[in-house]
Amino acid sequence: MRCSCMNCGAYMVQSEDSHLGCVCTECGNRCTVCLGTNSVMNKEMIASLKNDPILASQLLERFLEFESQDD
Repeated sequence: MRCSCMNCGAYMVQSEDSHLGCVCTECGNRCTVCLGTNSVMNKEMIASLKNDPILASQLLERFLEFESQDD
C-alpha cells in the first residue's frame, strides 16, 4: 500500500507489529483507511444503493459498454 499521512502528508509505511495499518515515518500517525476497515455495509445500506442515481448511471454505462463489446 502507498499512503500519505493525513496529518503531515509524508509517505506512510505498513506497520510491522500486531497493530494493522500504516505508520507515518515523520509524525508517527497511525492509519487504517487503506485497509478498508470500518467500511462493511449492512443490508439496509446496500438496499439504499438502488435509489442512488449516480450509481445507477455508472452501472448502466458499464452494462452498455459490455454489450457493445459483445457486438
